[in-house]
Amino acid sequence: MISIYELGKVSDDRIFARAYSASDVSAAVGEIIENVKKNGDRALLAYTEKFDGVKLESIKVTKEEIDEALRETEPEFMRILARAAKNISAFHSRQKRTSFIIDDEPGVVMGQKIIPMDRAGIYVPGGTAAYPSTVLMDAIPAKLAGVKEIVMVTPPGKDGKVNSAILAAAGVAGVDSIYKVGGAQAIAALAYGTESVPRVDKIVGPGNAFVAEAKKQVYGQVSIDMIAGPSEIMIVSDGKSDPRALAADLLSQAEHDKLASAVLVTDSMHLAKEVQTEIEKQLPTLERRDIARASIDNNGKIIVTDDFTKAIDVANRIAPEHLELCVDEPFDYLDRIRHAGSVFMGRNCPEALGDYMAGPNHTLPTGGTARFSSPLSVDDFVKKTQFTYFTADALSRLNKDVAYFARKEGLTAHAASALIRTEEIQ
Repeated sequence: MISIYELGKVSDDRIFARAYSASDVSAAVGEIIENVKKNGDRALLAYTEKFDGVKLESIKVTKEEIDEALRETEPEFMRILARAAKNISAFHSRQKRTSFIIDDEPGVVMGQKIIPMDRAGIYVPGGTAAYPSTVLMDAIPAKLAGVKEIVMVTPPGKDGKVNSAILAAAGVAGVDSIYKVGGAQAIAALAYGTESVPRVDKIVGPGNAFVAEAKKQVYGQVSIDMIAGPSEIMIVSDGKSDPRALAADLLSQAEHDKLASAVLVTDSMHLAKEVQTEIEKQLPTLERRDIARASIDNNGKIIVTDDFTKAIDVANRIAPEHLELCVDEPFDYLDRIRHAGSVFMGRNCPEALGDYMAGPNHTLPTGGTARFSSPLSVDDFVKKTQFTYFTADALSRLNKDVAYFARKEGLTAHAASALIRTEEIQ
């Protein structure tokens, strides 16, 4: 059963603790990465047989496999995929940046170029669930950014095939190539390249502890989006919300992972107890009830405050991945929310809406990193290059200041390079 805590009556350790896996996979992941670097496709095929239980001749998904998946996908789901893709595209198209030039001063031109990455890699989890939504959320911003090539990796099923819904989503999102490989070995392949898998410039997408550790270890060789931890939802609600809806929303994240955390913060003890009871009613009906049970019992909590302002303070301190603001006038409080991956406003905006259809991205900072990082966006798939142009006359107006500054840092060669063009040094 989910625990109820009153703020100020229990230690902060209980209120603000997060669930983390205690397993250290760094050494195992390091070995996998080195093996893939050395042996390429041979290592990938061996790991696929070992970890996924299927022996493949080739890891690349063929056009025939994609066509077969599209035939198997029901028209209604194709319609929903297209609608979701339209909403995601509409939101993310507003994020596109433009280059700029500044030429306000005679003889000086400066600017910034926005340059799309050449190749992006998308990791799509498999295993206990398939996530076509992740394909849309990760590939569409890359396409909008102008990335030339999008490479997707995802583990195959026991039949040696990729889930048809994932392939359908890849078709809708415009993924260029798909490979049947998962885990740390897939991240290594994207980072270093193999005979089949091309090396990419950036890797995005969630995964298990092995995937997260692999992304951490290859960072610097390639860019990554973030180190994703267990899924999180926090609901901040006054006493007027429907406890059935709040319980359902908490369980929507609890069913992701035994380490997922579902937290309600409210100024109503009555509502807290009603939600606690309602979770117990709904949980046994879930297909993934064993996972949800472990999440709720071990990591779930309801925090009761003595006023609503303190509830928002708790949210800012925890900095959750998903934050539902369940009040009648949520925009009255939006400016007070400083740290959250994505905010769902009002009583009719369940987090699941954001997972699939609304449009904002669902690849979000976890583990409190919303204090300093952001949701996946078009910005993740571009880089910026600066340029500067000075005429001789323009340089002569600044070179003495540059030289003075350089000498303050003890860098006399810097000073000389600023002065030599105007023959102010011998």
